Parts: sequence; C-alpha cells; structure tokens
Amino acid sequence: MPVRPTVRFTALFTLTALASTSLAACSSGSGSDPDTVKVSFKQSTDNSIKVMDTYLGDIKKQFEKANPGKKVELVPIKAPDSEYYTKLQQMLRSPKTAPDLVYEDTFLINSDITSGYLKPIDEYLDKWKDWDQFIDTAKAAAKGEDGKTYGVPDGTDTRGLWFSKDVFAKAGLPADWQPKTWDEVLDAARTIKEKVPGVTPLNVYTGKPAGEMATMQGFEMLLYGTGDGGSDPLYDKGSKKWITAGQEFEDSLSFVETVYKEKLGPEVSDALDPNFSTKIRGELLPQGKLGIALDGSWLPQDWLEGSGHEWPEWSKELGLAAMPTQNGQAPGRVSMSGGWTWSIPDKAGNPDLAFEFIKTMQTKANAQKWYIANSGISVREDVANDPAYVDAQPGIKFFTDLVADTHYRPAYPAYPKVSVAIQEAMEGVTTGDKSVEEAARGYDEALKEGTDNQVVSQ
Repeated sequence: MPVRPTVRFTALFTLTALASTSLAACSSGSGSDPDTVKVSFKQSTDNSIKVMDTYLGDIKKQFEKANPGKKVELVPIKAPDSEYYTKLQQMLRSPKTAPDLVYEDTFLINSDITSGYLKPIDEYLDKWKDWDQFIDTAKAAAKGEDGKTYGVPDGTDTRGLWFSKDVFAKAGLPADWQPKTWDEVLDAARTIKEKVPGVTPLNVYTGKPAGEMATMQGFEMLLYGTGDGGSDPLYDKGSKKWITAGQEFEDSLSFVETVYKEKLGPEVSDALDPNFSTKIRGELLPQGKLGIALDGSWLPQDWLEGSGHEWPEWSKELGLAAMPTQNGQAPGRVSMSGGWTWSIPDKAGNPDLAFEFIKTMQTKANAQKWYIANSGISVREDVANDPAYVDAQPGIKFFTDLVADTHYRPAYPAYPKVSVAIQEAMEGVTTGDKSVEEAARGYDEALKEGTDNQVVSQ
C-alpha cells in the first residue's frame, strides 16, 4: 500500500527463491499471447490477507466477460517491499519476462522511468474521460521529470497516531487524546511505561529492515513537522539539490533516539525484525499490547471480514490522533502521503490490452470498491464526494481530512538512495551505535555519494 508495509533488505537466497518462482510464472513473456494480459502485483506476505487477490480476481472476471476471447493472467509476487521492487525490476529488463501491467510504488516510479522500464501512457489518458476525475496531486505522483505520465494511481494514504483506549484508560490518559507537540507524545509513552507494565508504549518504525516504512512512517513524519512547514526539508526545489542534515534533521533523529534509549518502544531486536509490522497489525494492536502506533490509514484492511485477523471492534477499541508538529507550530499536525500506480512496462507485449484492464479497474464503482477494501484514500473526486465512500468505514473521514496538511516525498530518481541513508541514520541511533551527531554526519556522507554530490546545506 502503504507506501505501505515495509521495504526490506534480505539475503540472496530469498531473492533466488523468488526468482525461481516468479520468473517461472511469467517466463513465456507478456507478448507470447496477444489475447492474454499479464498483471503483476504485490501479494501480501501474510497468507491470511487476500485483499488484493480478491479484488483482482473480481476485475479479471469482469474483464473477461466484457472482452470475449481475452484472458487475464495474474502474476503475484509474494515478498516484502524491497524484494518486490528487486524482483519487479528483474522482470522489467527483458521482453521475455516483462508482464503487461505492474504495480508501482510512487516512491520508486521515477527511478524506473529513468531506467527506461516504463512506458508513457499519455496517448491512452488523452482518450479516457475518467482521467479528469483524478486529483492533481495524484496525477503528479505518476509523472516523470519529462512531464509525461507513467501510471494511473489507485489511491493514496495518510498517516497518524493509532492508540489503544484500553491501555490509555489503565494509564490514566484521556480517551480523546490529541497531542499538540512531540513532547506530549513522548510523555504519554512514558506514562504508559510507568503505569501499564507488559505493554509497548510507542512504536516508531526504524532501521534498514523496515525500509521505506521507517523512512516515511517514522522519520519523515517527524522531519516534515519541524520548521515552519513552508519548504521541503529534504529537497531544495530551487537549486534542485538534496539538503544535508541540519538542526531539524538532528531533532528528528533525537526523537527516535529517545524512543529506544528510554525503552519507550519495542525491543531493538523486534524493531529491526523485517516482519515486525505484520506482528503489530496482527497481534500487538488487537491484543492491547501496544499503546501508540505511528502508522498508516490502511491498517483496517487487516481487520475486515475475511482478512484472517477479523477485529470488528477495532473502531471502538482504538483512538485516532493526528501527529503533531514538533512544537505545535502551524498547521499543528503533519501527515505523509504516498500511494501506488498501475503502470505499463516499456517491454510489455500487450500495452493496449493492459490499459483496457486499467479502465476496468478504474470505473467509479470498482475504484470505490478498492478504496474501501484496501482502507485507502480516494484520489478520484467523484468517489471522494460520494457519501457511500465517506461512511463506508470508521476512520476514512479522519484520514481523508489529513490530506489538507499532508506532504509528498520528493520522488526523484535519487530518492531511494536518500531513503536508505535515512534508514541507516535511524538504525544507528536506535541501536545506540551512533550518537545523533555521528548518524547525521553519516547521512551527509551517504547523501553526497547517492546523489553525485548534488547537495546543499540547510
């Protein structure tokens, strides 16, 4: 989803296993049958979560019924995010393995565009009336630096603070908690640690095993809440250069350091477990073993009927609060937004058929069905204005309202390397191996290397 659950770095044997299964699944190449569209997507690593599988299965039936003689072959890649990205890029390099349609995270799409892996789809969009329903920020997320569009977004997301009302009651904290500063978040975690033993007070994703989840749900939710909010703290658009670590960057690292140094977060070994996000959604939150989670709008998809982790009471047992800015400065709250797009590979054998499949997925009815099933935020105005969408699930209005104060990552080609540099800095202060100052210097060094020294001081 999100940016949704984690970018992870794993051992070679895992990638080898993935290669043997996924490449075999599409080894005949997308163009081998002009009547079959091959659709590659990210399958959840949790076997009980079938949200995407169920949705695409339904779209497949609709498409094949509406297009007699045409077939859809679904090509799932079951892997954590970074393995998915690696596997997907392997597939995109050759017409023998490239599918006709792929699921692209917006944080990597410019990197894949620059690598020549994706096809611009403006010629299709110009003839598709539904494109006018998509909001401009979502359209921008799928654009390359050449001004062309390389994907159709299937929703966005926002982030905030989830908290256990039961844990808060035991700690003597208010059920309508709405912190105004970072210190208030940390103070609530300290209170939980003192008064509710056996509960993890606060989770902030961190380190390389958590990948982009650490960068976006963790660090950027802090960094973009510093300063006056008037400029991007990671990238200077005027000079087109990346910004080195300054006071705001160090303040954000200090927050992470405090969480783990004061043992307000999970054990470091758990925090650096690549599967920890699955445990949070499947166990810790439902079982009341986590006080506060800095996380995304999509969490309820894991708790809906048929998910395998059904938790119909979640909306009564969890509270929602916006992540505050550092000192409560305007606008008082912060969120980050990302999302995924459906893109056509440059080496796709059946691009026309692939776009017809996108059009089937993105009818108003099907788009609305996906947003609700995926606990996603609509990027279509006609769906966002539909009361059936707004009232479909608790929390949708809260997270949709955060769009007004949300930020988008500077998704330029170098961003994935910048993200890894952030994760390494976070991991250093999480484990205690580095001071905040040392981690910041390490970030600057990695930033210069990863961006060919295209940097500017804060």
